[in-house]
Amino acid sequence: MAGNFGELVLVLGDLHIPQRASLIPEKFKRMLVPNKMQHVLCTGNIGSRQQYEELRNLAPNVHITAGDYEFNAPTFTSTANNSDPSEATGAGNGPTSTPSAFPESKVITVGEFRIGLLHGHQIVPAADHSVLDMQRRKM
Repeated sequence: MAGNFGELVLVLGDLHIPQRASLIPEKFKRMLVPNKMQHVLCTGNIGSRQQYEELRNLAPNVHITAGDYEFNAPTFTSTANNSDPSEATGAGNGPTSTPSAFPESKVITVGEFRIGLLHGHQIVPAADHSVLDMQRRKM
């Protein structure tokens, strides 16, 4: 069964670690085995460079978009497949509302699926279907 199952993808966001929680709950963390999944998709608000590094260690393909409250990472300049602040210029480690090291949106292909990745703070008013449709078409 697992031989032709496809690729395992972890989708998460709004971690806010360490600002709102000190760490990922142990029950969940036990499932986060390095290289068990092929992709990590994160919708932003990671919280710290340490948390970013933990996500990068989980899978060979890590894709992250900017949240509305991101750690103070360098401004995003990379066009690489992975969202990697180390490929950009600058440095920092505290929360900020300044430009993030990550793109506002990103489209990833996993197998036959095209996945649009976006934090959602750009959708105003929130959950408005016409605004969601416009964003989907842009991606």
